[in-house]
Amino acid sequence: MLTQIHIRNLAIVAALELDLFSGLSALTGETGAGKSILIDALVWAPRRQNDNNMIRSGSERA
Repeated sequence: MLTQIHIRNLAIVAALELDLFSGLSALTGETGAGKSILIDALVWAPRRQNDNNMIRSGSERA
């Protein structure tokens, strides 16, 4: 079970830490709040060949 997410230097996100608890988790927020970036991070992270366009501008890695 996924219990914690750490995102660094991905798209427009400099740093994000999210704790998840057992049960249902819902992502809500205004347009531009970063919901899609969080989902992209979950898809992007385990790939061996990542899309370097997702790395935050000015950063070497995410």
